[in-house]
Order: sequence, then C-alpha cells, then structure tokens
Amino acid sequence: MIDDMNISGNTVFIPGSTSGIGLALALELQAKGNTVIIGGRRAELLSRLAAEHPGLETVVIDTTDNESITAAAKQLITDHPELNVVVAMAGIMAVEDWHHPETFLASAESIITTNVLGPVRLIAAFVEHLQTRPDATIVTVSSGLAFTPLTVTPSYNASKAAIHMLSESLRLQLADTSVKITELVPPAVRTELLPGQQDSEFAMPLDAFVSEVMGLLEADPDAHEIQVEQVKFLRYAEVRGDYDQVVATVNASDPHGK
Repeated sequence: MIDDMNISGNTVFIPGSTSGIGLALALELQAKGNTVIIGGRRAELLSRLAAEHPGLETVVIDTTDNESITAAAKQLITDHPELNVVVAMAGIMAVEDWHHPETFLASAESIITTNVLGPVRLIAAFVEHLQTRPDATIVTVSSGLAFTPLTVTPSYNASKAAIHMLSESLRLQLADTSVKITELVPPAVRTELLPGQQDSEFAMPLDAFVSEVMGLLEADPDAHEIQVEQVKFLRYAEVRGDYDQVVATVNASDPHGK
C-alpha cells in the first residue's frame, strides 16, 4: 500500500481523523516516519491535537461540503506536493427504524452524504494529483457490515457496501496508473461511532485493531483489502455458506455492531 510499505517516508492525508480509528492510525503512521496531515471540521480541536502530538499537521475540512473538500485539497497539494496517500476515513453511523420515514430519512441522507459522497468527493479532489506521484494510494474504509448486515443500521450497512464496490471498481479503472486502491475493512472497534460502542465486549480494542492493521500493511503491501482476523467472520459469511447463521448471530448478540 504505502510506498512498498516501508511504512515510512510518505505524506499521508487522513480527513475525519480527530478521534477513533483515524487518529490512532495517524499517530501510528507518524511514529513510523511519515508526514501525516489530519483533517477535521473543528479548528480548535485540530490545534489542540497538533500541540499534543508535535509534528502532526492539520487542515480544516468538512467532508460533507464539496467546497470545503476542494479548498482543502488545493491547500494540501500546494503545501505538500509530495502527498501520495489519501485515507478516506470520515464516516458516521446511526440506529434507524425504517417502519416510518419521519424516523429515518434525515439520518439516511446524512449517512449517505458523509459515508459515500464524502469519499467520492475526496477521491475526485485528489486523484489527478495522485497520478503524478510515482507510487500513490487511496485508502477506502468499508466495514464488516458491508458483507453481513446489522438490522438496526440499514443506511450504514448500505453505505459501506457501496464503498466496497467503489473500491473494487476503481482498482480496475486505475490499474493503468500509479495509484493503488486499498480497502480497510474494520470489524466493530471500541470507538464512539455509536453510543456505548467504546465499552462493547463485542468490539475489538482500538489499540489492538490499529496494531494488527499496521502489521498487515507491513506484511503485504499489495493487499487489496486489509482485514484483521476478527472481521473475517462477517466478511466471508456468504463465501463459507453460513451467511444466514452469521446474520442471526450478529443480530442476536450485538445491538451496536460496527
């Protein structure tokens, strides 16, 4: 994935990374010797994170706003012409009840805007620049729930399934360029993606997740998907032929999921 995965000497932009998986991954990549720029909507939070983690660079960006994405991309490409990795990390999740449109429509529209249009717009803003770099990577972030649904999060499941197929398609289209497409497929991780998820016994500890991800990146720089062991229960349910049982297990045991 990243420059033959020496995992160092790259310039990496991770929007939506002021907390959770994004921030943890940013700090690990910085510790490996990469220039890392994190993005978020709140300037004061970005300033605090930069002060707490010397060398970590920041840019204000709202991934739900195309003008904000365009402006941030222009600034980043000007300030960091060596930028060669973009991680489309931003994402939201919500519990929805689709029996009545007034209870889910606003949530569904927000999730699709953030989780699908956000990455699409980010890729559009950076893909021409990335093709000028000798070795570049776009990292998409799907979910185990792209492959096995959680009943209470229909829009999230659908948005991550869209990201998976987008990743597959772009990998084919961009095969004639220097740009690789790497899809990160998290399981449930102990973050604040949903209320209570940070304490869920079903979710993977954040440090353990990021550590395993970094090891996988180093071990196989050309992997199309980065799958920690815990996500394979969801990822390969249909392949194994136990999809119905996995769906039943996930929805019986974990009300929050990932």
